[in-house]
Amino acid sequence: METSNRELQAAEYLERHRIKELVSYLTSALLFFRPEKPREYLISLLERLRIAKVTGVAFPFFMDNSNIVAMFEMMDPSGRGTISFVQYKEALKTLGLCTEDEDLKDDGHIITLDKFKEEVNKRMKEI
Repeated sequence: METSNRELQAAEYLERHRIKELVSYLTSALLFFRPEKPREYLISLLERLRIAKVTGVAFPFFMDNSNIVAMFEMMDPSGRGTISFVQYKEALKTLGLCTEDEDLKDDGHIITLDKFKEEVNKRMKEI
């Protein structure tokens, strides 16, 4: 019983402080840039995040609109201009913008490039 309560408290703490999203973002950035000195890179990244939060200045994320468009186009090789919800969810996970246990609701609509860009940008700003 004690363990269960401590596990619940730990899960709430991680969720409240969005630690899973942060770790996922840091991992994605590492894999995207593959720096020679990963620990130093992570320290630098965390420091820039802290400064951005303190000053209110937007943090320069590693994905710009051209990267988002390129990713969308890779998922839409036929050029239909849409991707499936499953592709959308997997892309968010790959980018570290969605946790494994996050329950995204499939509203039955196809995902357009504009919707994809909007959601990726919104989630990056939230981090």
